[in-house]
Amino acid sequence: MLSHDRVWAAIDALAERYSLSASGLAKRAGLDSTAFNKSKRLSSDGRPRWPSTESLAKIIEATGASLDEFTGLVEGRGKPVPGSLPAQRSSVPLLGFAQAGAGGFFDDAGFPAGQGWDLIELPARATETSYALQVQGDSMLPLYRNGDVLIVEPGAATRKGDRVVVKTNAGEVMAKVLDRQTAKSIMLVSLNPDHPDRDIPMRDVDWVARIVWASQ
Repeated sequence: MLSHDRVWAAIDALAERYSLSASGLAKRAGLDSTAFNKSKRLSSDGRPRWPSTESLAKIIEATGASLDEFTGLVEGRGKPVPGSLPAQRSSVPLLGFAQAGAGGFFDDAGFPAGQGWDLIELPARATETSYALQVQGDSMLPLYRNGDVLIVEPGAATRKGDRVVVKTNAGEVMAKVLDRQTAKSIMLVSLNPDHPDRDIPMRDVDWVARIVWASQ
């Protein structure tokens, strides 16, 4: 049975899981930064104030979490979720999106290679093959902002709805939502509504890697 305390505790836990504060989670979801403040959880007369279903949908979308993940947090099931990264510190290779399109930084499978990578320490544990790409510009708004860091896991299985980084043979690097992938083509939905969706022949795709975590 849902309770007021459990729902709000789940929101706090979701923010912590993705290395955000409650206000940071609200901003990432496009809500007022005070939307999840503790003072907003009770009305002036002391009655419980519940988050709206719209707000819950937005924070699930903003973090890339699943409904099952959020439900598990409500129920107190704090099991690790595939693709989420526990809150421990780790150093991973870092490269800017603008540099990622140049040659020499990745091998044929999309793993980091060559020189020119920096190291960044993040409040999350990454695998040995994870690396970080730093967002540059506003082409990924409203989900990812200039300066945000995306943790990418090459070789991880991808499915419809995953956020992915795709590199083309022409050197173009983009972050999109995977809509469909077949042997012939990959259909990508843009994070920014001002940018078109893409349907790219697989013969033109160098590699596809899943985004498993994002920092502010």
